[in-house]
Order: sequence, then structure tokens, then C-alpha cells
Amino acid sequence: MRIAVLSDTHLREGRSLPRIVWEHLTQIEMILHAGDLTNMSLLEELASIAPVRAVRGNCDGWDVSLPERDIVECESLRIGLIHGSAGKGKNVPERAYLAFADSPVDIIIFGHSHSPFMEWRNGILMFNPGSPTDKRREPQYSIGVLDLQRGQVKANHLYF
Repeated sequence: MRIAVLSDTHLREGRSLPRIVWEHLTQIEMILHAGDLTNMSLLEELASIAPVRAVRGNCDGWDVSLPERDIVECESLRIGLIHGSAGKGKNVPERAYLAFADSPVDIIIFGHSHSPFMEWRNGILMFNPGSPTDKRREPQYSIGVLDLQRGQVKANHLYF
């Protein structure tokens, strides 16, 4: 199973993802978005490609009907999905990790920092795709791709 991972798109009304992102979404079976969509119409666009699961980020309006965190089960793996802006911890990866301390997960997807991140922590893959639209201090824009097969995960960042 191939999963596209997005976060921190920060799209205003009438804007869409860059064309290169849409080109990378052609062979995808699911899309995970770790918050800060800021424009909910993006979920409808993404859902035309594959099923979408998303969580609310700190820049999404409080009227947005998305959960703060979610657990998605795919290919016998449990994927924790959270933005990472709130909670205990001194940095974003730590806050994301601690948010699932009470829930057994194999992968934690988070956003907020706009910085691509991939690290194994106590047997859990911590993964931030970065941002395809707001790279901040990063040299390039990015998204993530997870390839899940027989309970194993291969994660990559795609830079542009």
C-alpha cells in the first residue's frame, strides 16, 4: 500500500497544491494530512484521488470538524496522525511521540514545524513530511510517501 503524507499546506481560498504534488499523487492508495490545511476544500480535491484521513492543525479554524489526533490502521500497522503543535514535550517530535504514549502505534505522522523529519524512536517511525507550499527555513518544499507491505514500512521524502 502506498500512502502520500502531507502537512502544513496553508492554502488560502481558491489556491491549490503545486502541480508537481498532484503528479506524485497518481499511484497513491491513501492520503494522510497532518493538519494546517486552512482551506477545507483541499480535502475534497484530495479525496478525488484516494481516501483521505486528516487532523486539525493550530492554523485550522475551530469550526473545522477534524479530530486533534487519529489512528489509521493499514497493512497490519497502526499509524498515529497528529499535528504536533500542542501537548507536553520540548519540541515537535517529542510532543507527537508523547501524544501516543497511551496508544500502541508503529508510525507517528506529524507536522507543524514545516521541516522534513524521519527518525526511529523506541521502534516507532517518527515522520514529518515537511510542507509542499511553505518551506520556511528549509531549502526545498517536500511531501512524504510511505510504502507499506507485510507489516513493514519504507518511508521517503520527495523534495522539489
